[in-house]
Amino acid sequence: MTLCALCAVLLCACGDTLQTKPIPHNILESMVISPFPVYWAGASFQGLSITDATHDPSGAYSVQYGNCLQGGQGVCVSPLRIVTSPDNSFLPGGSAPRATKLLRGVPALLARGGRTIVVATGNVVVDVYATTASLAGAAAQTVVPINAPGTPQGQLPPQLPDSGFGSKPLPSQTPASRGPLR
Repeated sequence: MTLCALCAVLLCACGDTLQTKPIPHNILESMVISPFPVYWAGASFQGLSITDATHDPSGAYSVQYGNCLQGGQGVCVSPLRIVTSPDNSFLPGGSAPRATKLLRGVPALLARGGRTIVVATGNVVVDVYATTASLAGAAAQTVVPINAPGTPQGQLPPQLPDSGFGSKPLPSQTPASRGPLR
């Protein structure tokens, strides 16, 4: 009986509470065929593999690198997350303290001691969230579109005028047409 209990404890110790799930192919495919550039740092970055990719109702894409360091389902603080938003009229941060610097030829906002970097480039805004400023900086220097030509550490396109994306209703806000009433 004692041997069975010991084996059960040892088997439980081998289990991984962080279950890596495959990235849904429809998300990766939608990133590739997106009508706007979707930025990422490759299939892995500094030893961190992609562990999640999402497309939210606002149209933004998020690519997570590494397992959750804090939180879990619904709220995950990963080592690195890159978010591409098609609404280039909105730069997050509000009145929070932040610095600006030129990054790959375009202005970038730095917040949280450099652990958050926000870059308006072309018709998108790219947000880099990391657990350290050095990881965020390295990722910001490396990100390229998954669906357009780009070179790590190369110049980024300058910000374009407001695309008007934010003034259009989201697909979920548009009622479905069912044809004429009879």
